[in-house]
Amino acid sequence: MRLRPVDLARRHGLSTQAVRNYEEAGILPAAGRTPHGYRTYTELHAAALRAFLALVPGHGHRTATSIMRAVNDEEAEEAFRLVDESHAQLLDDRRTLQAVESALRALETGAVTDPLAGAEPAAVSGPGEMFIGTLAGKLGIRPATLRTWERAGLVRPRRDPRTGYRVYDQADVRDTRLTHQLRRGGYLLGQIAPLIAQVRAAGGLEPLEAALCDWRGRLSTRGRAMLNGAAELEAYLRERG
Repeated sequence: MRLRPVDLARRHGLSTQAVRNYEEAGILPAAGRTPHGYRTYTELHAAALRAFLALVPGHGHRTATSIMRAVNDEEAEEAFRLVDESHAQLLDDRRTLQAVESALRALETGAVTDPLAGAEPAAVSGPGEMFIGTLAGKLGIRPATLRTWERAGLVRPRRDPRTGYRVYDQADVRDTRLTHQLRRGGYLLGQIAPLIAQVRAAGGLEPLEAALCDWRGRLSTRGRAMLNGAAELEAYLRERG
């Protein structure tokens, strides 16, 4: 059955230009052409479009595009690798959420400890303290990122009176770790600031609880979207034979 661009577009609530763009991006196989040069599509193209639109919510537009390009280029193993990477990132994000929840439980019980316990900090004046380079290295971020967080009020290191270097104590490390984890959860600096303030005050953790609940819900939604995307991708692979 031959489909016009408008037929394919209407089925999925898209514009005909979007359909053409998806074809040019390699998301859809190349269209057939009529003797007059008009594009024609088939149910195979419809299956490809369904697969792509189902992949986007779980994997994001860029990765979904790469997956479809790999399949259409007969590189199924590369497509599977990209899918696996997204699942691995989701698992890592779940572990990050669990780490934040553990930190919250520690705060609720009053057991505020260094979340990087066991690390060997550079020699500074107080126990558990470290300089910016050491802390950035342990968290896998750049020192410039820590300075940005400081300007946003998310962390407040003191300055060594002799050298002027930033020195992070245990509370600073805790705030930095929470900021890092919440950033990975998709929160903006402006959203994190009041949460960190509540943690510091240790007298009203409800906002942090709500943020974690929202984060948990978004991870679950993403997980279900990945399942739906996998089903449509498998259907497309079967259609391709």
